[in-house]
Amino acid sequence: MVAPEVPLHHDRLDYTPLPKSVTLARRRAHRLITEWGRPELAADTALLVSELGGNAVLHGCLRDRLFRVELTLTERVVRIAVSDPKGELRPSVREATEDDMFGRGLLIVGQIADRWGVRGLTVGKAVWCELDVVRQAASLQGMTMTTRTARSTQAS
Repeated sequence: MVAPEVPLHHDRLDYTPLPKSVTLARRRAHRLITEWGRPELAADTALLVSELGGNAVLHGCLRDRLFRVELTLTERVVRIAVSDPKGELRPSVREATEDDMFGRGLLIVGQIADRWGVRGLTVGKAVWCELDVVRQAASLQGMTMTTRTARSTQAS
């Protein structure tokens, strides 16, 4: 049995189900991940919060009920969870047509996140996703090495 990871940082905040709240949640996520020492994950984290928060506002909220955004940073992952009160309405990936204004959010989440899923709550549901810290660090290191190699080649 694998022991659960101890969070290095955790944040939880409830928002009113309005489009401007998604903007606030996205900005907060970007700022927090940067402050927590993982600026390379800030843009992807903000995008994922925006997509999941937008879905909560559009499809998962009820009048006078809030949605919640939780961010957790461990040594291995950044975990994002957005919960809303509509547990009976489970999100699913669908193919949007060229003219559809909506329907691409979970496709984006699936492309950016390393994992995502849905879990039922006593009231409502939480849609979660994770970004691997190690993968991001390795990608950045690879880019740095490629950049150095390119510069060395240009200099010769």
